[in-house]
Amino acid sequence: MSTPSNLQEVLDASGNLVEMLRNSQIGAYIYPVVPYEFSNWRREQRAWRETAVLFDQSHHMVNLFLRGPDALKLLSDTGINSMANFPVNMAKQFVPTTPAGHVIGDGILFHLDDEEFVWVGRNPAANWLQYQAEIGDYKVDVEYDNRSPSRPYGKAVTRTFWRFQIQGPNAWQVIEKVHGGELEQLKFFRMADMNIAGEHVRTLRHGMAGAPGLEIWGRYESYDKIRDAILEAGREFGLEPCGARAYASNTLESGWIPSPLPAIYTGEELRGYREWLGADSYEANNALAGSFVSEHIEDYYLNPWELGYGPFVKFDHDFIGRDALEKLDPDTQRRKVTLAWDAEEMEKIYGSLFDTEGESYQFFDLPIANYGSSNFDSVLDPEGNVVGYSMFTGYSANEKRALSLATVDPGVEIGTEVTVVWGEPNGGTRKLTVEPHKQLNVRAIVSPVPYAVTARTEYAEGWRTAART
Repeated sequence: MSTPSNLQEVLDASGNLVEMLRNSQIGAYIYPVVPYEFSNWRREQRAWRETAVLFDQSHHMVNLFLRGPDALKLLSDTGINSMANFPVNMAKQFVPTTPAGHVIGDGILFHLDDEEFVWVGRNPAANWLQYQAEIGDYKVDVEYDNRSPSRPYGKAVTRTFWRFQIQGPNAWQVIEKVHGGELEQLKFFRMADMNIAGEHVRTLRHGMAGAPGLEIWGRYESYDKIRDAILEAGREFGLEPCGARAYASNTLESGWIPSPLPAIYTGEELRGYREWLGADSYEANNALAGSFVSEHIEDYYLNPWELGYGPFVKFDHDFIGRDALEKLDPDTQRRKVTLAWDAEEMEKIYGSLFDTEGESYQFFDLPIANYGSSNFDSVLDPEGNVVGYSMFTGYSANEKRALSLATVDPGVEIGTEVTVVWGEPNGGTRKLTVEPHKQLNVRAIVSPVPYAVTARTEYAEGWRTAART
């Protein structure tokens, strides 16, 4: 039998699609190149809440550049977002869906210049945009700047651009010091520029940690110069560089679910796309993890409302998935929440590490406990019915709690106690991130999203706040 050359051939050869993804041999998801820790992950977490932090986003995301007279049309045709008011120097969280209205992925879309955009995020949405650009009648040039390799083994790694964020309550003091003077705080997700160490860099007004901050980027050749200047300016304000270990855990407090399963594995209308995707693509190697198990891959697909993207859905334009989404009642869809895990149950999980006689529970790594690319743990009501999925799990030193981001039935109210089933059935799958274990039912309280009070009260309305209660 010949070796599969595309995703469709991989699926055809698998025999069981869900089993293939649940037993992926890709191993741990890696945030590449950036050191694991600079001080320690607890200190780095506290910095974005108490002082300031420098996030290095240069290596783990795709940059997809779209240039040409039809670039905006391509984006309008593929995204749930309205493009009616999207001027140069503005950004938005961009979400494409399948013809069935299920989410493929998401990322941040920057309007850099007339007829020029860059989309930044994980591979699935970038792959979809590149495919649509190639098969559609669009006058657009596409440049796919892939993420850095997960395991470079000492080989030199470079990118087209470096990308940093300066966040935390002292962030603006750091920003103005490194700029050499006052800098206007633009509206949220508006872009401008500034000076750092004699270099002109682009900026995006952000607020990832709940306080005014900036995302900045420039040519990779100036990486060391810019980074050193920021760290030097930030020393007096308690700025900490954040390592790869702590970086991803920020979303537990701010409320973004990073990696839903791209909903592209079924449907005859998507066969051409699956034949276009390589056998080595993200989608072909995606690791599906968790206690929720279904024979039907469609049960893992999610629509925009279930992930908190409902406010982005605008029916002022035609886009792929519009017909399907118009048929849905937003009030009946699952919604995004935070689950605060019970401390005594967490003690059981960690206690099993030292129980020489008993079985172990699935390892709960710190500060991020996910052991797959797309995670689905069953959330149960008191009667044992599945009422949602816990999808991104870890620990916040700021809250001193284990937290997870979940999507739950609309009738599950804030303050309700639910159960998260931690670990996989039958001792676990063959994933490289799993050892034999038994499952544990963990009590959890349904809580607002974002969980951090600063994020709930200080984010711009509509940015991760629309699902709050």
